Amino acid sequence: MYKTVIGLEIHAQLSTKTKAFCSCRADVFELEPNTVICPVCTGQPGALPVLNEKVVEYAVKAALALNCKINLRSTFDRKNYFYPDLPKGYQITQYFTPIAENGFLGFKFDGDEKRVRIRRIHIEEDAGKMIHQDADSISGASGSLVNLNRCGVPLIEIVTEPDISSPKEARLFMELLRDTLRALDICSGDMEKGALRCDANISIVDEERGLSSNRVEVKNINSFKFVEKALEFERERIIKALETGSDVNRETRTWNFAKRETISMRSKEEENDYRYFPEPDLPPLQLSDEYVERIKERLPELPQQRIERLIREYGIPEYDATVLGSNARLSSFFEEVAKSTDKPKEASNWIMTELLREINRRGIPLEKMPIGPEHFKILFELLEQEKISVKIAKELFPLMIETGKLPDQLVKERGMEQINDEKLIEDIVLRAMESNPKAVKQYRDGKKGVMGYFVGAVMKETRGKANPAAVNEIVRRLLES
Repeated sequence: MYKTVIGLEIHAQLSTKTKAFCSCRADVFELEPNTVICPVCTGQPGALPVLNEKVVEYAVKAALALNCKINLRSTFDRKNYFYPDLPKGYQITQYFTPIAENGFLGFKFDGDEKRVRIRRIHIEEDAGKMIHQDADSISGASGSLVNLNRCGVPLIEIVTEPDISSPKEARLFMELLRDTLRALDICSGDMEKGALRCDANISIVDEERGLSSNRVEVKNINSFKFVEKALEFERERIIKALETGSDVNRETRTWNFAKRETISMRSKEEENDYRYFPEPDLPPLQLSDEYVERIKERLPELPQQRIERLIREYGIPEYDATVLGSNARLSSFFEEVAKSTDKPKEASNWIMTELLREINRRGIPLEKMPIGPEHFKILFELLEQEKISVKIAKELFPLMIETGKLPDQLVKERGMEQINDEKLIEDIVLRAMESNPKAVKQYRDGKKGVMGYFVGAVMKETRGKANPAAVNEIVRRLLES
């Protein structure tokens, strides 16, 4: 019996206008390389850092949302290592006394309440970025380029305790954390742009033999799906090594997207390798209880709170509430539609399927969609009055988005109203029976699946507008008469 033990180290890029310790622009993702740099963020002699107040505010917001203890006095330190994208030769971080500790994030996993403890949250600056030519790492590259724009971009590092017990659980935790940071409006959460980066530590315990593998770190995972995939691969690799009696090296590995596997990068650094010492150019950060309380009072509704409220107030299933509650705008839109239509479950179904499909297909954000609660209200009324079928409603939906017109107007303009004329439906079925007596005989001999042929004949002739329930009832009645 093998037990999986996972802890995460998550770097979240803070959405401040300027960098952590200088006035350079912080939103650097799509800018020309080496165009947003200054003596401070490139480590020129004599340049002194000045702490960005917004960085502190955003870090406190995150700490409060993750139920952490705020350290009113925290300090900055230097983490020393040498790499071409770190021109100073060190990174300003918080090692000895971070801004926050001892928190947790709770969520539901497979129906059970789960709580992942947060060991610490600390403020630090980002390094630059290396672009290796013809290789994934600097060692095998024919050449490497360095872009220092990212140097000094503000981060918070969120370090969990090893409370996560499966790759799927790690992914779900990461998704909820992203949604929480977005709700706070302090981080975009875009992993593909590097705004949220995850290093995962995994070890395996053989509970029957009482053995535990070394801990392996997996770095450079750039999507939630690959967090899960990388950890699944690593879990199987470590278990196979334990079964064969092989050693599991304590090392840092990286996820190879092309090969869908982890590969070794280097042996795992120990903390003393970084030679931490207090940052001499920054005084201790001193906060007050009043400052923390003011930030706490302004915190928005968080995703987990919103999910629980949607279940409680609208009676929708937990899955629906989780999908809708992950995004504040989507949740608000659902509530408007649910109140307008007085049909929360129907509203949930249509928003989660048809609306989200159109948003993803068109690449248009919700706030730019030209439909509102009134469109859903009229659509549900048309369905309830059997003026249209569900099939017609689904054909109407993209037309509503393309034109912005109300569904009853589109039905009238395009002749899409459902056909409920039983005499007309009967005539079509009888003609189909006359033209295919063999199928009639097969049905009457017990091959009930043949009924679909006659239903299809009606739908084809009416261009899908016949009332499906009426068609099925009439076909069955005529075939059995």
